Amino acid sequence: MSDLNKLASMLMELDDQMVACMKCGMCQAVCPVFAETMREADVTRGKIALLEKLAHEIVKDPDQVDDKLNRCLLCGSCAANCPSGVKIMDIFMKARVIVTTYKGLSPTKKAIFKGLLNRPKLFNLLTELSAKFQGPFTRTADKTIGTASCGLLTPLIGDRHFMPLAKKPFRKDYPSLDTPRGESGLKVAFFPGCVVDKMFPHVGHAAIKVLKHHGVGIYLPEAQACCGIPTLASGDLDTFLSLVRQNIKAFEEGYYDYIVTPCATCTATIKETWPKMLDEANSDIKEKVEELAEKAMDINQFLVDVVGVKATDHKAGGKVVTYHDPCHLQKSLGVAAQPRELLKVNPGYEFKEMNEANRCCGSGGSFNLYHYDLSKKIGERKRDNVRASGADVVATGCPACMMQLGDMLSQSGGGIEVRHVLEIYADSID
Repeated sequence: MSDLNKLASMLMELDDQMVACMKCGMCQAVCPVFAETMREADVTRGKIALLEKLAHEIVKDPDQVDDKLNRCLLCGSCAANCPSGVKIMDIFMKARVIVTTYKGLSPTKKAIFKGLLNRPKLFNLLTELSAKFQGPFTRTADKTIGTASCGLLTPLIGDRHFMPLAKKPFRKDYPSLDTPRGESGLKVAFFPGCVVDKMFPHVGHAAIKVLKHHGVGIYLPEAQACCGIPTLASGDLDTFLSLVRQNIKAFEEGYYDYIVTPCATCTATIKETWPKMLDEANSDIKEKVEELAEKAMDINQFLVDVVGVKATDHKAGGKVVTYHDPCHLQKSLGVAAQPRELLKVNPGYEFKEMNEANRCCGSGGSFNLYHYDLSKKIGERKRDNVRASGADVVATGCPACMMQLGDMLSQSGGGIEVRHVLEIYADSID
């Protein structure tokens, strides 16, 4: 009965939020999925038409509803360009929760989300063990990018060129940290995120180097968990809220001015999604969540807007670098100029803008897993724009985008580095 009441309440909330949609179709022009399929069901307007009769449709065919809702990158392009200001991402997230509440999680997702992600110590242990034993099963795909491939897994993962797990995760070098405020007078909590920790630890190291250089104190609690977005995107609200609670507990002991992260998705999740998805059962942490959300900031934005890093006039030379705007950074948080400013600080690089820099790369988290052919088509358009820019390096502010860019460039011959903005800025610091 409690689940039925929960469903009824969520359905009413959904109806209230969808009223503002005028069905104008402006979302068609910016949706990367629709651009490839030209199917009305794949664009926001089509999905909202489905959601307007959601109660009937999930009883009729919950699997089909689930499939249609998940053919979405959650990139926010539609929301950023909606003339009516419809909170489309909120609607889609809640709709996925409604469908999952009705039909339940698949056994695989239940094992991953509730059995692993919700138990950070076990998750960390298993990824460490996997990193030790992955060598014999993978081969290097592109040395410049650092991608690998695995013939044994082709039936499961297709022809992907993926980033292998790091031999030593970031948290092994920095299990915890609590340094005093330096010359800046500032102190931040650092949230590296799962992908930086387990695949790109060098990005985490670059962040620590940069913060120390600018005299910023760092609070890095030991018991951090996933930000929760993979679980919420699959409709698992219970595990999402459990992860929020774990992170609140981890960060509540520190004293800091901001919480910064090198992951665009983690930043957007903490800042925007955490407060919006709290229910009455979690009202006891509402104030703490809102306080943390207020402090959350992308690390590129923090360095430029708060610390005051600015590019100086110098004769740029060396490698040509271009920049890809992560959707959650540019469209959700409005952060676009700051990463470019940091890239221009390093005199060993010449910045060059690519065409369609803010167009989605096609990653989309689990979208890439379940709709790889479509994700690849969208990614190839981004790859072509990167190559057309003549860049030696493509930089971005999202580890998931780094994985997608690496896959696309590696499969087409490689030769172009994929780096985080922080790495390039950190290289300019002695």
